[in-house]
Amino acid sequence: MSDTGFTKSEPSPRNKAMDLLARREHSVFELRAKLVAREFEPDAIDTAIDSLVREGLISDDRFAAAFVASRVRRGQGPIRIRGELRQRGVAEGLIDTNMDAADADWIGLARSVREKKFGPARSLAYRDRARQSRFLQHRGFSTDQIRAAFGDDPAGADSE
Repeated sequence: MSDTGFTKSEPSPRNKAMDLLARREHSVFELRAKLVAREFEPDAIDTAIDSLVREGLISDDRFAAAFVASRVRRGQGPIRIRGELRQRGVAEGLIDTNMDAADADWIGLARSVREKKFGPARSLAYRDRARQSRFLQHRGFSTDQIRAAFGDDPAGADSE
């Protein structure tokens, strides 16, 4: 018993899941992993997640849409976004659908990310260009998108 005279009961998997979902969207895979880490019974986890999916309180599609929008706002490229969605257990079809729905200008985004970090001047020095390219590659942009961000290959480089 605590000082208030009430005993603290352990939260159910559903209550813990709702608590986690109140903070941000989660994929089913992420939510399951977090509940497993808290050592809830596997059957109770499955029941709670199935119930939340049926009620529309958790949705991989909604999670993927919010995730893609968030990462585009952060200036991340399509390769990195796709990889992070795969790590979170989102199905390939949902990834494709939500990446297409984002309708992002990847070249424009790569260009603005580069300019924000390194300034508007395009350095032609190999060392500077290589450093900027590595930065953009780490952000998840393709080689074609990086070239286009430098103004090299504007035709046909808008692909993911």
